[in-house]
Amino acid sequence: MDYQFNFGWMVAGLAITLAGALVVIFYRPIAENLANGVSSYEKVKLFGIIAVVIGLLTTSNLLLFVFDLLFGFLFKH
Repeated sequence: MDYQFNFGWMVAGLAITLAGALVVIFYRPIAENLANGVSSYEKVKLFGIIAVVIGLLTTSNLLLFVFDLLFGFLFKH
């Protein structure tokens, strides 16, 4: 798979990164209202950090490259 920059993937990645960053910033109200409160503060922050990483990979259009490597390794096509 050849690397190719795509403006649409960049915009989508920035949106995912922004959403993940907002989750990391406002993790307490999110955990209290949508999860089980204090016991899930760290889980909500972890999900936000994972979203930021996925968003950055999507912004640079490397997410498809990582998936191609992963599935190629698992399924040997």
